[in-house]
Amino acid sequence: MSSQALISVNNLVRYYGDVCAVSNISFELNAGDILGFLGPNGAGKSTTMRMLCGTLAPTEGEIRINGVDLLDKPGAAKAALGYLPETPPLYREMCVDEYLRYCAKLRRIEKSQIDDAMELAKQRCGLNDVSRRLIGNLSKGYQQRVGIAQAILHSPEVIILDEPTVGLDPIQIREIRELITELGTSHGIILSTHILPEVESVCNRVQIINEGTLVYASGMDALQEQKNTNRYEIALRQPPAMDDMLAVPCIDQIEPLAADRFIVQINSSAEELASAAVNNHWGLHKLVAQEHTLEQIFVNLTLGENVNT
Repeated sequence: MSSQALISVNNLVRYYGDVCAVSNISFELNAGDILGFLGPNGAGKSTTMRMLCGTLAPTEGEIRINGVDLLDKPGAAKAALGYLPETPPLYREMCVDEYLRYCAKLRRIEKSQIDDAMELAKQRCGLNDVSRRLIGNLSKGYQQRVGIAQAILHSPEVIILDEPTVGLDPIQIREIRELITELGTSHGIILSTHILPEVESVCNRVQIINEGTLVYASGMDALQEQKNTNRYEIALRQPPAMDDMLAVPCIDQIEPLAADRFIVQINSSAEELASAAVNNHWGLHKLVAQEHTLEQIFVNLTLGENVNT
C-alpha cells in the first residue's frame, strides 16, 4: 500500500446470493487524485461505491480509509470520508445555514469550530449569498452545492461524489466542475459519473468497471499519449493493390475496411502519407486519425471488443 493512499481497496468481493456483483477489485486513491469511476448500468459501480462508504458490507476483501480499516473501525474510517449521493440528502424546509449546522453536529464538530467550518464550506461552494434561503427554493445547481458543502464540512481527506452534475444546465455543470477541480487540490476525490467529457475535464485518473471486474485503469496523461496512435483511416477513389501500398516507405500495416477504405499504420507523419497518396494518384478523399478516446475505450471494453481496435 502506498504511504500516501487515502483509500486502499484490496480484493473486494460482493455477492448477492449466488450472483457475484463485484469480483476481486483492488485500487488506491492518493492525495491530490480526482479518480473518475466509470461503468455501464449493472456493472457493479453502485455496489462498490456503497461498500466504500460503509453502507454495504463486502463479502470478502479489505477497505482502508486514510489508513483505517473500514470494517474494524467504521466510525474512525468514516470520519475521514465525505459523501454526496446522486440524490443529495437535503431537508428542503431548512435554510442553508440551519442545514449545515445540523450536519456539523451530526459530524461531531466541536461547538466552538462549527461557525468557522460552515463559513469555509459556504465560501468554497459559493453559498454565502444564499445562507438564509430555504433549500427547497434554491435552483438544482445550488442544491448540489449545498450537498457538496455538507460532504466537505468536516474537512475529510476523501470525498466521494455520485453523479454530481445530473440534471444541471450547462452553466451549472461548468460551475460544479470548477468546484470539483478546486477541491481536488486539497482532497482525494472519487467521481462517479456517466458523463465522459466530465471525467476528461476534471480527473487525473480513470478506471472502468464492467460485469463486476475492474477492466481498465489509467492516468489521464497516459490516455492522452495513447491518442496519437499513428493509425489513420483513408478512403481512395483509385485504390492500388495492397502490395503497392505497402511498398510506400511510410506505411507499415494495412487493414482493409472496404474496397476503397483502409486503416493504415504509419511510421511517419500524416503529411507524408497524404503526399504519397497524391503522388501515386490514389484519389485520396479522406484521411482521419484513429484515436484512443475515453469514449472509444469505454465502449470497446464494455461491449467486449478489443481496446486496440
